[in-house]
Amino acid sequence: MAEIDTRTLDTVGATLRYDVRPGTGADERPLLLIGSPMDASGFTTLAAHFADRTVVTYDPRGVSRSERTDGAAESLPEEHADDLARLIEALGAGPVDVFASSGGAVNALALVARRGDLVHALVAHEPPTAQVLPDREVALAVCADVHATYLREGWGPGMAKFLAVTIRKGPFPANWAEEPAPSPAAFGLPTEDDGSRGDPLLGQNLLGCTSYRPDFPALRAAPTRIVVAAGKESEDTFAARAAAAVAEGLGAPLAVFPSHHGGFLGGEFGQQGAPAEFAEALRAALEGGRG
Repeated sequence: MAEIDTRTLDTVGATLRYDVRPGTGADERPLLLIGSPMDASGFTTLAAHFADRTVVTYDPRGVSRSERTDGAAESLPEEHADDLARLIEALGAGPVDVFASSGGAVNALALVARRGDLVHALVAHEPPTAQVLPDREVALAVCADVHATYLREGWGPGMAKFLAVTIRKGPFPANWAEEPAPSPAAFGLPTEDDGSRGDPLLGQNLLGCTSYRPDFPALRAAPTRIVVAAGKESEDTFAARAAAAVAEGLGAPLAVFPSHHGGFLGGEFGQQGAPAEFAEALRAALEGGRG
């Protein structure tokens, strides 16, 4: 296996760290694997399935090795998009292919809407934007409540609500606020508040990500080939419903990938998907637009 080259990039308000894995094959177009707020470590297994290509992973601003230098408490998809544009330009290898997961998929859509010239093909897997849902007003209020719970009660209660939101099937009911709050203990989470409020998911990225409205005219006009995907096991969950709505907004079919929201994981963070099958589906989606 080729040695990983870790690099540093200063952007507006942040210092990014990213990793370049040189490929062994003839394909000269880099493949960028991105999540948010998941860092580069979450793509270890998936990257190994693309050893023939140069694979680039990174830690988003405010996460792991990438520090925010502006002191801001919130990150917006537009900021992440600017970071990604600068990273791709720093690679100096022309348009890249991108696989983007979850919040990373939202950020990648923002990137393509602004700088489609930098992305040859994008596979956006389960972008959790509430703005495209038919129950958008309720969904946005639910996300705001998760964030408020985190700020008020701490990580355990906030994460319990977040997990309950992500696994829920179907639209959110108008009376969702009357439902009892999920117990952190039921998810194996701490019930005590440790006083910290620096979580990159619940604090820094949640509201900006879920409230982002895709610019469909710009996306349809971009030179980028866009594939929107959702996991087979994710059907009717928040992120999968959003993915279907984004695909509809682009006038394209929704691609169904193996497994679930983290289907590419091979044990990272204690989660297991179907990485070999997922990588096969991803390769087919990326190669479908070769040219």
